[in-house]
Amino acid sequence: MHKLQFIAEFCQNHNGKADTLARMIDAAAKAGATHGKIQHIYAADIAYRPQFEEGLTVDGVVKSIKRPYRPEFERLSGLELSGKECRDFVRRCRDAGLIPMTTCFTRSAAKEIRDAGFEEVKVASYDCASFPLLRELKSLFKRIVVSTGATFDDELHHAVGLLRGHDFALLHCVTIYPTPLDALNMARLSLLRRLAPMVGFSDHSLVERDGMWPAKIAVHLGAQIVERHFTILGPAETRDGPVSVKPEQVAELLAFAALPDVEQRKHLDAGCPQWQSAIGSETRAMSDAELLNRDYYRGRFASRRQDSRDGRNMIFNWEETPLPS
Repeated sequence: MHKLQFIAEFCQNHNGKADTLARMIDAAAKAGATHGKIQHIYAADIAYRPQFEEGLTVDGVVKSIKRPYRPEFERLSGLELSGKECRDFVRRCRDAGLIPMTTCFTRSAAKEIRDAGFEEVKVASYDCASFPLLRELKSLFKRIVVSTGATFDDELHHAVGLLRGHDFALLHCVTIYPTPLDALNMARLSLLRRLAPMVGFSDHSLVERDGMWPAKIAVHLGAQIVERHFTILGPAETRDGPVSVKPEQVAELLAFAALPDVEQRKHLDAGCPQWQSAIGSETRAMSDAELLNRDYYRGRFASRRQDSRDGRNMIFNWEETPLPS
């Protein structure tokens, strides 16, 4: 039996402050996490896409969400980590006994991430079908962990074909924020197990409502990895606070993962009688909410050309266009 890998996703819960990030690393390690993860996000890599400036609603039905470029640019500008801070993150994670990891959101960031010392990299759900990005990451990193939410089955199978022969893992994920229990569709883990050497669950459920039950259900159904937003701050202090867990909740999950299957089942039946509503089916159509999120988040970040200005004229991760040298 594999020890559960817990990826503590620090995301932007550090609020751009290196000292907060350092405290998060130490807290995650003490709680038993195996990985500490940040996100390589730069405001200058946000792509301007006019359809999201005002959004689009037709006959009361949302067709495109509203997420204008300039407020997102300004928000993310204050949350960036410098190159030195990223290198310090790698060093501090290793000193604490964590494997450092980051999400690569653009093709142009891949070599920078490698040069900062990362050996494992995460691919967000919306880039599971960004095949040029996957090929570049495969050539640069020892291990790739790919979330598969908002990905069509034919895209998933093609991505697996590209990664076959490399050390990779697939994470089940539902791209509804936060995800309700009955939309988790955990049966998807069975499909992923036939495709990848390791599988897991990236959890976006609401902590106040669901606690650690979604992650526990995933572990009971065979997840070997759980990725979860992690914080040491209050739920209102960061944007992702409501879907972020504290150190004691990480320890709670790891204790559950160490139980025999029969004891896990008893624990779920007693504490979350409705847990089987989270199973769902291996294959299903994406919901309207997932399709709307896919429409926005796929292409949210892109690589800059030399003449790119204000998010325009960018190279998207699924494009084969050579990057500027």
